[in-house]
Amino acid sequence: MKRFCTALGLLAIISCNTREKVDLVVYNATVYTVDSAFSTATAIAVKDGKIVATGTNETIEQQYEATAKNDAKGAFIYPGLIDAHAHFYRYGLGLRTANLTGTTSWQEILDKLKAFAAANPEGWLIGRGWDQNDWAVKDFPVNDQLNVLFPNRPVILSRIDGHAAIANQKALDMAGVKPGMQLTGGTVETKNGKLTGILVDNAEGLVFKIIPAPTPAQMKAALLAAQENCFAVGLTTVDDCGLDHQEVSFIDSIQQSGDLKMRMYAMLSDAPENYTFLFKKGKIKTGRLNVRSFKVYADGALGSRGACLLQPYNDKPGWRGFLLSTPAHFDSVARIIYENGFQMCTHAIGDSGNRIILNTYAKYLKEKNDLRWRIEHAQVVNQHDFTLFGQYNIVPSVQPTHATSDMYWAGDRLGAERVKGAYAYKQLLQQNGWIPLGTDFPVEDISPFKTFYAAVVRKDAKGWPDGGYQVENALTREEALRGMTIWAARSNFEEHEKGSLEKGKLADFIITDKDLMKTKPEELLSIKVLATYVGGEKVK
Repeated sequence: MKRFCTALGLLAIISCNTREKVDLVVYNATVYTVDSAFSTATAIAVKDGKIVATGTNETIEQQYEATAKNDAKGAFIYPGLIDAHAHFYRYGLGLRTANLTGTTSWQEILDKLKAFAAANPEGWLIGRGWDQNDWAVKDFPVNDQLNVLFPNRPVILSRIDGHAAIANQKALDMAGVKPGMQLTGGTVETKNGKLTGILVDNAEGLVFKIIPAPTPAQMKAALLAAQENCFAVGLTTVDDCGLDHQEVSFIDSIQQSGDLKMRMYAMLSDAPENYTFLFKKGKIKTGRLNVRSFKVYADGALGSRGACLLQPYNDKPGWRGFLLSTPAHFDSVARIIYENGFQMCTHAIGDSGNRIILNTYAKYLKEKNDLRWRIEHAQVVNQHDFTLFGQYNIVPSVQPTHATSDMYWAGDRLGAERVKGAYAYKQLLQQNGWIPLGTDFPVEDISPFKTFYAAVVRKDAKGWPDGGYQVENALTREEALRGMTIWAARSNFEEHEKGSLEKGKLADFIITDKDLMKTKPEELLSIKVLATYVGGEKVK
């Protein structure tokens, strides 16, 4: 009997010693793997920055010996969230400027700006976030009071969508902006022959191009500040839509040094020097950076009436908005992007802008393909054009919070019939069977949980409207989560390395206090991220 017990003891020791050594095990959780079966587990094992296995607490304990163990205490684990459309670097820079988001009047903006100027007495006064649609008087402001308050200090304040701005006379003079100036894809607004300070779309560049570029130290500080906020809300990859090659090279350098841990899918802006750079260098792929696409702009935004529509605006007769470049330009860049084997991602808001880009894409994609050319926003689509997404495998990359931000006035802009083709996420999903989701921060809030809520519930934070906004185009919870993980990864050609918690994939995951799949709709916006891991390293 004694020899039998000794044998059992030896077997137990041998069994223990044969467990595979791993770096981390997290257990006592509900793990949503977001695999093809949408399966769940209770524990996850990580080694060398990748997922080794998911399974029950017991099986993971039996098979793996962990250097570090984390008892999740009943919390919930999801793949690291991916924002398929954001402006990460610009958001970081904006954290150092006047925040005008949520202001309810022009006077409130002036008051905020005076306080900001007192605290920041040197250089340009830059702000962002105002939206005249949130004011009692919904007209664009004029710069008379800015000129009085800041006669010798240049000021420029961007609208929430970044497609319009107001500048004071000092800034306009420095930029050489004159009444009556005409340019393609933009408007310099005048009244009675006098500049109002309002610059729409391409006109904004007249002023922004003369603002001194940030120093390397300022660039690094902006990126690290953006990273901190993103990790706090569970984002582990962001698509930065519209960077110059010098900015991408700088990002690569601080990723390589280990300072910037955020994974990024960077789209280069539509500019000759960016095409020259990437065509010569080729696709860039490191552990944290992926550069293989270009960001093009078809039109402006609906809120500033720069979106290009097939028929006039319902609330501005005779006005259809405008394209930011000529159709010939879109065709020429589509051709060179196609010939060089890169991805084209085009901002298109209005139904005319979407139609022009869809048809331009179709000319080169020629039916079924796996090039994953994207239309960013796909915001207002004519009912006759939806099938083009599926016919040519064109990816609609959408941001659900645009629907809940715009729903108060979108019907006024578009009319009751045309608005049915706006923010139509379910109808777009049906074209290819998958759809990536993003926030478009800083145009919208950085929180991916607001994305989820807007996609599924389609109400504002106060629960309006009853029943939700155009709920026939709401997504299910599973569809929304896939859109923020595996489908977002797929839109970046990264579905084999991230987006789900499967063996061999990157150990990018988050732990939350509530269950996205089961929490009451009214509690979704209060979900907290308890921890964020990138490559198995806890970064939040």
